[in-house]
Amino acid sequence: MKKRSKAGTLLRMLGLVKPLSGYMCLAVLCGTLAFLAVQAIPTIGVYALLDSELRFSPWIWVLLCGLALLRAVLRYAEQKTNHYIAFTLLAIVCDRVFRALRRLCPAKLEGRDRGDLISLITSDVELLEVFYAHTISPICIAVLTELTVCVFIASIDPVMGIYAAVSYIIVGVAVPLIISKISGDTGDRLRGQAGELSAYVLENIRGLDETVQYGCGKARMDGMNDRTDRLTAGQGKLNRLTGWNAAIANTVIFLLDAGMIVTMVLLNRSGLDSFTEMSIAFTAFVSSFGPVSALAALGTTLQNTIASGGRVLDIIDEKPETEDVSGREKTVFSGAELNDVTFSYVGENVLKGVSMKFPEKRIIGISGKSGSGKSTILKLLMRFWKTTDGVTRISGKSLEDVNTSDLREMESFMSQETVLFIDTIENNIRIAKLDATREEIEEACRKASVHEFIMTLPKGYETQVGELGETLSGGERQRIGLARAFLHDAPFMLLDEPTSNLDSLNEAVILRSLREETQGKTVALVSHRRSSLRIADEICEMESGRFA
Repeated sequence: MKKRSKAGTLLRMLGLVKPLSGYMCLAVLCGTLAFLAVQAIPTIGVYALLDSELRFSPWIWVLLCGLALLRAVLRYAEQKTNHYIAFTLLAIVCDRVFRALRRLCPAKLEGRDRGDLISLITSDVELLEVFYAHTISPICIAVLTELTVCVFIASIDPVMGIYAAVSYIIVGVAVPLIISKISGDTGDRLRGQAGELSAYVLENIRGLDETVQYGCGKARMDGMNDRTDRLTAGQGKLNRLTGWNAAIANTVIFLLDAGMIVTMVLLNRSGLDSFTEMSIAFTAFVSSFGPVSALAALGTTLQNTIASGGRVLDIIDEKPETEDVSGREKTVFSGAELNDVTFSYVGENVLKGVSMKFPEKRIIGISGKSGSGKSTILKLLMRFWKTTDGVTRISGKSLEDVNTSDLREMESFMSQETVLFIDTIENNIRIAKLDATREEIEEACRKASVHEFIMTLPKGYETQVGELGETLSGGERQRIGLARAFLHDAPFMLLDEPTSNLDSLNEAVILRSLREETQGKTVALVSHRRSSLRIADEICEMESGRFA
């Protein structure tokens, strides 16, 4: 994917605010009035002190207290509105990210670090809250507030007004740009290192048994420490830049305040303004840097946010390997075939000119060594991948002309690795048919020869399985996967190594069940075991992406 510029990332992130523009305008209005109220307090106070008639007026104190109270109310309204916008947009972004992951799965997610994905959908998305709640409206508030102050000071003296405008540009624009230039790609590298560490941690957790068995704990710990040290060093650099940012901004503000005093002295010597007017203008000036001081900090705080936003937008914008097809005439299954199909993955040919048929009510076995392309055939039939050349057909139609919903109804796919969710056994099987009754689920489990095992568990079908089904053996998970395929009850069953984790006795039970329960169905049975293929009506031998 083409690398996106920081400006492009910011514009895309701003575009998401459009549906909530009314709330954003309200937040900006409240924030601007809040800052003007707090700036008016010292300005009015100085004016009252310099005016003998107003100095002891009770109305001045009422006004000052009213402004303080108004500031509190407006500030609360601004923060509440900004956070409503932020969390609403986070919900929208999360929805888009998960929709994108669904579109990209499985082709574009195969081989991708799961830990990096977890980092993206958690910490990267959460960092966007800083942008939507603490970046957009502060910029708008700073512009409106300082523009108002400039007009007020210019009404007293145009020269002081021009000086104030230049000062705000220096603090709010020049300082953040300089710091951002110095920061470079620190934020990008930091987010990348965070994703790498998450992936490594997840890998270590999953491989604890192997780590203990082979005594490589120290090596894995060294790897963890190395990644942590690099992440810490990157964060330390960013923190130092943030400190320098604050120091530079405060120093610049101090110098600009001093410059305003010099400007006042020169104007006073020229006899252009009175002491009272200049004092009021100066007070308004020195009390007005709050909004632009917040902008000065953006030079470093935006680094992480832009990097996270870029990673999130990359996922949302990434094109899937295959797009869902809809709006076509409904397709009823009547056989499938591959016609001179070639498929390449990462520049390597996996299938080379493969042609084969899957007639109705037949079991077609596909055998061969690992890496010969057996599983790829099933994924092409599921339209997880597109063929590089040739045509894959179902019911005489190219898969490109078959509604994706029809394809999913016609096919039951059982992969080599059965993935189980942290839920009950019943709900793990029900995903194959969400409206299935308990009776239908039990019948599917009987066909998969797993019902009796489930009933031996303390809570039966209500038994919770651990993460990735870790509380069950490989064979038990595999039979649950087969139960899903039976529950889906599609006319075309695609079974990838359905007995690889079973002993010979259980394999025989499953094969007998497959022969009995798939009468009237078409089955594509992939296996490297010759014993598993004895139920096939026809066997195709694969070797190096071709039929032997």
